[in-house]
Amino acid sequence: MKAIILAAGMGTRLGKYTENLPKGMLNFADKSLIERQVETLRSCGITDISIVTGYMPDKINIKDVKFYHNEDYANTNMVSSLFCAEQELNDDILVCYADILYEKKVIQKILKSKADIGVTADDSYWPYWQARLDNPEEDIESFVIKNNRVVELGIPRCSLDKAKVRYVGLIKFSKKGVEALKKVFYENKNKYWHKDQPWLNSKSFKKAYMTDILQSLINSGYKVDPIIISKGWMEFDTVEDYEKAIKWLKENNLNRFYDMNS
Repeated sequence: MKAIILAAGMGTRLGKYTENLPKGMLNFADKSLIERQVETLRSCGITDISIVTGYMPDKINIKDVKFYHNEDYANTNMVSSLFCAEQELNDDILVCYADILYEKKVIQKILKSKADIGVTADDSYWPYWQARLDNPEEDIESFVIKNNRVVELGIPRCSLDKAKVRYVGLIKFSKKGVEALKKVFYENKNKYWHKDQPWLNSKSFKKAYMTDILQSLINSGYKVDPIIISKGWMEFDTVEDYEKAIKWLKENNLNRFYDMNS
């Protein structure tokens, strides 16, 4: 399996911390988020790793990985970034977000999955969400599973009943799943690339989120499987995320959500 880390975004919600640094290069316990990801992936046997850069690409210095660049990162989003590395889309692929950390057990669970399209989701995320956010109910997204299939995901401000598990930025595609991804991507690109109008929950197709291309796969009849985990990951999306994680680390209570040594 190959891994592609999407690291093109500007990370504006991290304020001063990303004024001169891509958010994937934030320092956490003396290593950048991406360094920690790469170490975890390699420890699980995933050594073919690519990083898609955009904002401040010269600041992403990781050894023995391949780099692709999204020149139009300011006007596009994750799906467009993924297809900047399209030449890697010829095998089993793990798509990773640059602003998350995860334990080995998470990757091992993904590697065991037989899914052609598998989406990682946490069924124990709520205590983390409550600790992370002042108003956790305001930052939830749908992730609805029926008959062991994902039928809906990525709709913000949904009811808690539709958010019993939380999407984690780790998506597995088999070779067969990759072909479905490419087919749905180009079908929609041909229709919507030059249209400045909403596409599912994204502002436009150019600015499509990964959750929306996954929903488009579901809408096209493809089976999308949940890969359920229980804790073992963290997200660094805002100033508060970063500062709270550092505080928990100093207080030695980070392990209730994420074991950095696991």
